[in-house]
Amino acid sequence: MKPSLTDLPRRPRARRLLPCLLAGLIGLAPAWAAAQIRIGQPAGFTGAVAPGVKEATEGARLVFDAVNRKGGVHGQRIELLSVDDGFVPERTVTLARQLIDDGVIALFLTRGTPHNEALLPLLKAQGVPLVGPSSGAMSLHKPVHPWVFNVRSSYQGETRRVVEHIGLSGMTRLAIVQVDDSFGADAVQGAILALSAKGETPVSWQKYKRDKPEFASLMPALNKADPQAVLFIGSAAHVAEGIHALRASGSHAQAFTLSNNASAGFVKALGDQARGVVVTQVFPSERQTRHPFVREAAALVAPLPGMVLSQATLEGMAAARVLVEGLRLAGKNPTRESLRQALEGMRLDLGGLEVAYSPKDHTGASLVDIAIIDRDGHFQR
Repeated sequence: MKPSLTDLPRRPRARRLLPCLLAGLIGLAPAWAAAQIRIGQPAGFTGAVAPGVKEATEGARLVFDAVNRKGGVHGQRIELLSVDDGFVPERTVTLARQLIDDGVIALFLTRGTPHNEALLPLLKAQGVPLVGPSSGAMSLHKPVHPWVFNVRSSYQGETRRVVEHIGLSGMTRLAIVQVDDSFGADAVQGAILALSAKGETPVSWQKYKRDKPEFASLMPALNKADPQAVLFIGSAAHVAEGIHALRASGSHAQAFTLSNNASAGFVKALGDQARGVVVTQVFPSERQTRHPFVREAAALVAPLPGMVLSQATLEGMAAARVLVEGLRLAGKNPTRESLRQALEGMRLDLGGLEVAYSPKDHTGASLVDIAIIDRDGHFQR
């Protein structure tokens, strides 16, 4: 059995983390020891969000590899140290602390609302930037956290957009099925507020356990409300399971979910139920190559057989480009503080997506769109 990070001896500290990283799920380049800028990523490479995490990380690595091939940033190579937290918030914090102790300049692309929220005290105490957290939780946006730099829009903005879309489509009966954790509690507020503004409420509002969802037991009450649309809020594996349960119950309601599930892995998990599922998007369409950002991303993916350019891939690429630009602006021999300062004054046009920060706003980008999965498993807008 390969050793886990926490199983390694406590001393010496500088060597404790490295064997585990080399033995990790996704592996590191043989020349990683030559890297002069190290970035830490504790994320769920196993568990309910694994497909999306892997796609986002692959996208980020393509960007870092391209930068390194051109000499790195100010002549310094970037290395992404990715470790599996199993999608368990407590383990996210443990691994992040060890990555920080071992000298990473920033944390990056950590997945999950409870996971990122659990990191906030650690970021402040250690003075470490978190760039591109893979969560749209409002708690990462407001109040502004001095060490958190979001790249994606908020989940509340996405659920508001779902309600707007449903209204424009002529539907009036919306049901909500949400995970019972801080992610679900945060994201659902956008939908509730948008419905309230129209004098409406969900016809059914169901919650499921994060660690043990039982969707079949929710279907009788949901179907009794006869919804025209069902908004699923949760991780990809669980939402796919919920949509299968919805169809097995005989419901033909339109299924909606959020951008955290905009991945090829989610489409695969849906199988023959994928067609017609609506997924919010917070990055330009991967099929719209008129955008320079998408065109450049497609060029990086093209030489790799079997790799799909997805919204998750684009999220990883966007976050990586933001981090690279922050490092460039931070100058030679960047520190955690100089990186924070550089990011806070940054405005970056990725070519179809603008990311900007100020001391009063760390949102990054604000794009929210709607896409539907077609018969070929592609997201169409």
